[in-house]
Amino acid sequence: MDIDQPLALLGGMTASQFMRRHWHKKPLLVRQAIPGMVAPVGRDALFDLAGQDGVESRLIRQQKKGWTMDHGPFGSQDLPALSQKAWSLLVQGVDLHDAGVHALLQQFRFVPEARLDDLMISYATDGGGVGPHFDSYDVFLLQAHGKRRWRIGRQKDLTLQEGVPLKILADFEPEQEFVLEPGDMLYLPPRYAHDGVAEGECMTYSIGFRAPAREELARELLLRMSDEPDEPETPVLYKDPKQEAVAHPGEIPASMAEFARAALQRALAEPLALERALGEYLTDPKPNVWFEAGEEGVMLEAVVLDRRTRMMYDARHVFINGESYLAGGRDAKLMRLLADQRALSARELAKASDDALELLSSWYEAGWVRSAV
Repeated sequence: MDIDQPLALLGGMTASQFMRRHWHKKPLLVRQAIPGMVAPVGRDALFDLAGQDGVESRLIRQQKKGWTMDHGPFGSQDLPALSQKAWSLLVQGVDLHDAGVHALLQQFRFVPEARLDDLMISYATDGGGVGPHFDSYDVFLLQAHGKRRWRIGRQKDLTLQEGVPLKILADFEPEQEFVLEPGDMLYLPPRYAHDGVAEGECMTYSIGFRAPAREELARELLLRMSDEPDEPETPVLYKDPKQEAVAHPGEIPASMAEFARAALQRALAEPLALERALGEYLTDPKPNVWFEAGEEGVMLEAVVLDRRTRMMYDARHVFINGESYLAGGRDAKLMRLLADQRALSARELAKASDDALELLSSWYEAGWVRSAV
């Protein structure tokens, strides 16, 4: 992607300008970010997705007795009538299930793949919404069908309503208001309060980003580093030959705490262990993702990553779907190109070594890459 090319998606700004001026800083409203927007997934197709196992969906209703939220899958009989007001259906990760939505998501890859999460579709009848709230991550709100009125504001009081199944702000103070029509888009940085209400039937596409909590990241990395294959065959066990009798058996020995500290330091000192663990964590497929295996022995002339595949790299590795490979030289450049472009042309693939072709073939058989011919 040319990050210095003006984009209609960003209101004529380049990706570089947007990241400097708005990312994590201030909202941006773009009229006709996608001119002539036609929703890749219509209402009926979305309802079908919400009825499938392995697709995360939620039904939210605002009634006289208050807010309710139910989790899918939903059959056609589970959804309210289209004539009923003030209900919303949220379907997560639609990019994993639809090629058109996946292609739409690729327009936002001026943000690192490690941060890009998924595309959620929110369908709502007149008056439908999820209440005033804030997200802990950046979000682009792209209007795909109908109209939605957004009120937004920098919220100082983040107190939430009690006894509600949603995280709704108790005292929302909007500062600006916009009505978005198909093709319009609103970007909001993290923790920027917003409330979107459908004006008639509407669909909004939400492009969300990963923002792992420090504690979660530390836990995942430590778990993965503890499974490193370089561990000795004979485990190193804690020993205390000089342990004396104790009058306070509930107290943890200081020597055991030192043993634990040394174990963590050894794991962190292992060359590239942290980098491997991070790359594998960031490319790990979501729990509801599975791949259809490809045929064996297929000669690949050009390839494209399956839309469910997550592929990234660092200075020493290539990562794909939770696995890591040390990479260097010409093949490393080719694999990095595949991660960046999500495809390799026949001309590009012709530069691959036999080892790289063998690896790509194994990924093809696993369903991670597809033939582009």
